[in-house]
Amino acid sequence: MKTAVSLPNDVFRAAERHARRARKSRSQLYAEALSEYLSRHAPDEVTEAMNHVIDQLKEPTDPFVTAAARQVLERSEWQKCRRARSGGRICPSPQARPRASDDPW
Repeated sequence: MKTAVSLPNDVFRAAERHARRARKSRSQLYAEALSEYLSRHAPDEVTEAMNHVIDQLKEPTDPFVTAAARQVLERSEWQKCRRARSGGRICPSPQARPRASDDPW
């Protein structure tokens, strides 16, 4: 799909430099950037889909499992980013997230 967008000059120049350094086409760079942006800003869609699947299962919930899952989710980077999004925080890329060996659990 072809499309045209307007960018500030400094953003365009920075993108051009990055594309050259990464040996990527401008189209590839913009497609990857937009895909990453959309994946970071669509967690509610994922949550809705997961909730729909859980509703379909109609299995009884175990209070212990529910509490444990909630604690894990509250400590996750995804949840922290979701809460902080309104404050302008940018979630770290997957490469910047702690490794499993760094997990305090």
